[in-house]
Amino acid sequence: MITEGERLQKILARAGIGSRRASEEFIAAGRVTVNGEVAVLGRRVDPEVDAIALDGIPVGTKADLAYYLINKPVHIMCTASDPQGRPTVIELVPRTPRVFPVGRLDWETEGLLVLTNDGDLSHRLTHPSFGVEKEYLVEVEGVPSRAALRLFREGIDLKDGRTAPASANLVTTQGENAAIEVIIHEGRNRQVRRMCEALGHPVRRLVRTRIGPISDRTLGPGLWRHLEPGEVRSLWAAATEDLQGAPPDALPNEADAEEGSG
Repeated sequence: MITEGERLQKILARAGIGSRRASEEFIAAGRVTVNGEVAVLGRRVDPEVDAIALDGIPVGTKADLAYYLINKPVHIMCTASDPQGRPTVIELVPRTPRVFPVGRLDWETEGLLVLTNDGDLSHRLTHPSFGVEKEYLVEVEGVPSRAALRLFREGIDLKDGRTAPASANLVTTQGENAAIEVIIHEGRNRQVRRMCEALGHPVRRLVRTRIGPISDRTLGPGLWRHLEPGEVRSLWAAATEDLQGAPPDALPNEADAEEGSG
């Protein structure tokens, strides 16, 4: 029995999994693992080192982890800093602890973006092996035909290869133009814009409305909020598949964080 560290149920409660009593029940039911082994009541752990999971879904237990959801307006950079002095998404959230955007939305793209200092979760949300869904509301020139929308599911040939199956549905028409809902699982550079342009329907406005299970219609442009513990857990649940030959989990640098789906 490990005698150093903190009691596991205390760590789980602090991570927002539930009350200490509820956490004890999770442990007693065999639903909690530490470093891949089923935990027992009384187990002590080091939250900075030990990998803790509930029902196979990792639990973020390191100190000072922060998870923010922002609604990025247009004309803000998705970088930690900008040599040209343009505003960045980092300026929209508290300065400490230091966080990074999970992926990017380009200069003209708006919508939901997660910022965090949880390198493990960030890696999983951006790595293509996990295929976490991103949903967009896209205003385009012209009205796409059913055949054009079907091509999203079949794959569209771009310069860097054919896209993976996606989905697109007509939401509304606005005179000679239209709004469509697009859901992708990849994160190529400017992917949604390039897909629409390839079909002859250039993008007029692009808004990301959902990241995996996370959406928020009440969050205004330029505003942010903390992600609730349950929301963080739902993001982990959306990206729990094992990586095949991926690099070690680490907080991505700005190049690694390029999701580029805007």
